[in-house]
Amino acid sequence: MKRRFFFTLSALALGLPALATADVDALMDNCNSCHGDNGVSQWSDVPTIAGLAEFVHVDALFIYQDEARPCAESEYRQGDTSRPATTMCAIAADLGESDIEAIAAAYAVLPYVKAKQEFDADKAAAGKALHEAKCDKCHSDEGTNPDDEAGMLGGQQMGYLRATFAAYMEGTREQPGKMKQALDAMSADDIEALVNYYGSVQ
Repeated sequence: MKRRFFFTLSALALGLPALATADVDALMDNCNSCHGDNGVSQWSDVPTIAGLAEFVHVDALFIYQDEARPCAESEYRQGDTSRPATTMCAIAADLGESDIEAIAAAYAVLPYVKAKQEFDADKAAAGKALHEAKCDKCHSDEGTNPDDEAGMLGGQQMGYLRATFAAYMEGTREQPGKMKQALDAMSADDIEALVNYYGSVQ
């Protein structure tokens, strides 16, 4: 974590060589092959990355480079779908530091689009109460405020949220201490309620 944090501060303070627009577009085209046009996912198991805070996106890609997050294999969802399946760890491994900064900056200025998806209203109501009691301090505005630098939850794809919560609960994905403490106190039903609440934010 120290290396990622140090680099982010250094990059902001000193500046990085700007990539040509065409280079950034090419990098984003590859990302969009799985995350959807302009980073807006149409698939339940793939997160939307448009509108993600720049710091959060940079840090996530460095974490993938370190293989410190689960890296499930995935087929390309659009474009040239004949390409071999890949993982986020493999994608991140091919990116330089300036690539990562450019990608994060480009997606940060795009609008975050909430997914239209089915949810259980009763579970969503229970999840809203849990969110307001335990999550809102770090994930404000229904979990959609990029200024929190804590990821986007409200309106995110529910399949992705379920997989992410499962990774947190299994200890295969790193998380802040306060978040771990909060999740450790939750049941499987509580987690499913939160997933439905965030899915209801449309």
